[in-house]
Amino acid sequence: MEYAIILAFHIPKTMNLHQFRFVQEAVRRNLNLTEAAKALHTSQPGVSKAIIELEEELGIEIFSRHGKRLKRVTEPGQHVVESIGIILREVGNLRRIGDEYSAQDSGTLSIATTHSQARYVLPVPVTKLRERYPKVNISLHQGAPDQVARMVQDEVADIGIATESLADYPDLVTLPCYEWQHVLVLPAQHPLAQQQRVTLEDIAAEPLVTYHPSFTGRARIDHAFAQRHLTPRIVLEAIDSDVIKTYVRLGLGLGIVAEMAMQSDADTDLVLRPLGQLLGQNTARVALKRGAYLRDFVYHFASLLSDRLDKALILKAMSGQSSSYEL
Repeated sequence: MEYAIILAFHIPKTMNLHQFRFVQEAVRRNLNLTEAAKALHTSQPGVSKAIIELEEELGIEIFSRHGKRLKRVTEPGQHVVESIGIILREVGNLRRIGDEYSAQDSGTLSIATTHSQARYVLPVPVTKLRERYPKVNISLHQGAPDQVARMVQDEVADIGIATESLADYPDLVTLPCYEWQHVLVLPAQHPLAQQQRVTLEDIAAEPLVTYHPSFTGRARIDHAFAQRHLTPRIVLEAIDSDVIKTYVRLGLGLGIVAEMAMQSDADTDLVLRPLGQLLGQNTARVALKRGAYLRDFVYHFASLLSDRLDKALILKAMSGQSSSYEL
């Protein structure tokens, strides 16, 4: 006689992806449920109720509370948050896999980057990508480097390109793309234009127009002056290289800009002096979400940014072997 053995498993009835997203966003927003609700376009009481229901389902407290406010993530909650991150990442991968195989050569490539990269570096790679994948639309998101990193982390963007901040996010895989240097920009009639070599002391004695502290290698500029115990006279800060050049032309001061911003024929009225020997080299990096499923056109776009960034290398880095790859 044959017997059928039936195994009964307890399957949660109320657990759902909305609850997972609410918990994840609460952690991202420093336990501020009002901000989490705004980010998720829902109500704060709804977020709070969903989190409590998940805690009841799991039989543990994910967050410790003071009144109605979340104070910290509990020890078991830390494991829950980690698991939720994996689950939501794989849900995103499932969607991308579906997109990839339902439409091999179409879709949207979302790129997060800074103004300098968008204006001076990306036009050629984007154009070449469109030639190779004419059905792929490009969505370009511009922001400060830390915003670029968060957009990739939050899966708003497939890929990020910036010089600062990207390596500070453990959820991201970052790979060096290319090196660049700053250049001194000055009017042709300026006395320093007659010198082939300038020093940091020469530059520190002049009024300067350069980038805002969080953009385009500004930290390296400040560090170079500080090492020589010099205090530069920065009279204007901007995020846009074209704005800096405009004020140099108006005589406000000498400009320090990224070299890729000086490739236009419209800049022939300005004199350039490379500053790599004085300020050092900068490395632009690409960022990808760790564990994300990438469509073929993402790999192709990365290869257009740098011939070092082929698919095999990116797959190796995404599997946790990126530390050995440097320029």
